[in-house]
Amino acid sequence: MNLANQLTLLRILLIPLIVVIFYLPYDWRYVVVSGIFCLAAATDWLDGWVARKYNQMTAFGAFLDPVADKLMVATALVLLVEVHDTALFAIPAIVIISREIVISALREWMAELGKRSSIAVSVIGKFKTSAQMLSIAVLLAENPQAPTLLTNLGYILLYIAAGLTLWSMVVYMKAAWPDLMPKDGE
Repeated sequence: MNLANQLTLLRILLIPLIVVIFYLPYDWRYVVVSGIFCLAAATDWLDGWVARKYNQMTAFGAFLDPVADKLMVATALVLLVEVHDTALFAIPAIVIISREIVISALREWMAELGKRSSIAVSVIGKFKTSAQMLSIAVLLAENPQAPTLLTNLGYILLYIAAGLTLWSMVVYMKAAWPDLMPKDGE
């Protein structure tokens, strides 16, 4: 178990801590949960850097890293949907979670065809992840019962993330389309 994989596992282990603290009856929980989420998000960048820098890339890490990201984001969005109980929040959250399910299934299917590399992570995906993580961190830090300008920034970033999410899904689907819809007779 190398350091890169340990950082990825740490990200997963932080998820239950986020959930427990989120439901504590104290106002400080918002900032603490956001801080833990930020720490987890930082491990996403750090584990990749460590893996590349110290040649610690493994099949286990390649599998677990995107799973950890999706678990972390989906958990945070579900928590936030509960306290931001409007369609205004639910729609981008559903878009983000749904895209992750679709792209995960697409990657698995393309891997079965031996064409996983044709739908590799794109630059759009990096921007999407950044907007997602930042919006979630901001929204977790804010008391939803006392919204501020930061709450509005969180919503704006969430919508930017949802837009980039849809854009990146279109890019992935376009790359996979020839294999999804083979020519007649194939």
